[in-house]
Amino acid sequence: MKTLVADMRTIGHLLLVPVRGDTHQDRLESFYGAQANDYDSFRERMLHGRRELIESLAFPDQGVWVDLGCGTGKNLEFAGDKISSLTRIELVDLSDSMLKVAADRIAGLRRGGKIAATAGTQVRCCDATATPLPDGCADVVSLSYSLTMIPDWFSAIDEAYRLLKVGGTIAVVDFHVSRKHPARDRVRHGWLTRTGWPIWFGTDNVNLSPDHLPMLQKRFHTESLHESRGSIPYLPLVRVPHYRFVGRKV
Repeated sequence: MKTLVADMRTIGHLLLVPVRGDTHQDRLESFYGAQANDYDSFRERMLHGRRELIESLAFPDQGVWVDLGCGTGKNLEFAGDKISSLTRIELVDLSDSMLKVAADRIAGLRRGGKIAATAGTQVRCCDATATPLPDGCADVVSLSYSLTMIPDWFSAIDEAYRLLKVGGTIAVVDFHVSRKHPARDRVRHGWLTRTGWPIWFGTDNVNLSPDHLPMLQKRFHTESLHESRGSIPYLPLVRVPHYRFVGRKV
């Protein structure tokens, strides 16, 4: 019952509350501010592949992980015990409301001993396209369902490239649609998928693009790529396409 009530609050906000704001940060806060506390319970049944992506990553001992567009910091839980060996974790987002939930999550993981007391784990309210972090500081950079939320998405990919060490890993999972004529080894979506989903998501400033995945493959060496579809809560017959991409800076 509690989950149903939370879901109805989230759905009501999605359907009835217009996104307002003069800047991208204002619009993000308008969209997520009232949803932040209910975000994980609803989105976990919609944002498919996040757990599989993060669980698949090999985090190096004494490494640094930067999560761009971290939201509520849920990826920390997906990483499990592997985060205990990291020296630093940087959680970057533009929504203060989401980062407050992430900070509470970090505090809980510290109390539970999941994050080493010596590890520097920080939330940063800043633009994922221009972080204050130094060049080549990260062993792993992740973007989970955040690339479609960033208008200047190509700059976000450039920023991930800048932050990564040579040989570092980029991990991305997100909604997408294919190009009309994709590469031979890629999934080709039909006309209705390619046109319908961008309109559906675009009302909430979630921008599905046929160019995200090709750009990732252009900038990084592809280690693995999975394309699939997943359900949406309360719409069991509807399945939206998404991908999981793991690449390496060479």
